[in-house]
Amino acid sequence: MKKIFKFYTDPGHGWLAVKVADVLRLGMSAKDFSSYSYTRGSTLYLEEDGDASKFQKAWESMFGKMEYVEKHTDVSHPIRSYNRNQFW
Repeated sequence: MKKIFKFYTDPGHGWLAVKVADVLRLGMSAKDFSSYSYTRGSTLYLEEDGDASKFQKAWESMFGKMEYVEKHTDVSHPIRSYNRNQFW
């Protein structure tokens, strides 16, 4: 499955943006990720230190190498103001 994800970064952290549908497609749910990740609408922003790599491993085991583009900002990213990951 060819899909390009977005990886958002600011000076202090990074988040992999994934659709809830992609998380569910892998047999995962919000319970698989920490409260250091965020949600907004149908997108989960997985923190880079653990949650993003957990998703990446699952994705690559099912679909092959994951591709992403980085979107960087030099100020605090608005993602930090989104809702913390909660059970859906």
